[in-house]
Amino acid sequence: MSNEVGLENISFSIGSFKMQDLSLDVRKGEYFVLTGHNGSGKTIIIKIITGIYRPDSGVVRLGGEIVNDIPPWKRNIGYVPQEGLLFFNRSVRDNIRFGLEVRKVDESSVVERVDRVAELLNITHLMDRPVTGLSGGERQRVALARALAFEPRVLLLDEPVSAIDENSRDELCRELRRIQRALGITVLHVAHAQREIDLVADRCGRIEAGRMQRVDVISGNP
Repeated sequence: MSNEVGLENISFSIGSFKMQDLSLDVRKGEYFVLTGHNGSGKTIIIKIITGIYRPDSGVVRLGGEIVNDIPPWKRNIGYVPQEGLLFFNRSVRDNIRFGLEVRKVDESSVVERVDRVAELLNITHLMDRPVTGLSGGERQRVALARALAFEPRVLLLDEPVSAIDENSRDELCRELRRIQRALGITVLHVAHAQREIDLVADRCGRIEAGRMQRVDVISGNP
């Protein structure tokens, strides 16, 4: 199986944090989870892959292509940060449309993609509502829809269920896994809870103090 995301000997420092010679491979079509204590470097890895952070040394690959010098908006990555970052002055529909409009996709394709991803995430009934009145779980679905609408090669999720109530977390995790399988997309997901990992992951990498400690295959998710 080919790799969709590759980090080779990545070193990076910011403030007192240092990452040294970290390597990671995420296979094409895989659901990979990163876990570790707060401050271990999980979100930094996500931001290096997106291009928000540039490593001090090492190589970042997407689909085998070195992308160190490619800006974030040209990497074709869907990214859902922990806080979602929705536009609260826009409707659900307009939030989902945003990435497509920025990429100047023609209107007929925008409408088709927005409708398709809304149906996939079961949020069709929310489309004309403002995001301010949505629950935490509904907001996360809108953020996911926005990230998926432009058909990215990789989806990066930074603690996607941490801001929603405990009763809804299992449901959203199962939805994430269902969507990943339906689309065949490569997902890299930052998580803390073992229950969350067990529900979604094919493999799980544990990082501590900027170093990859081990990578485990998660049973039950072949």
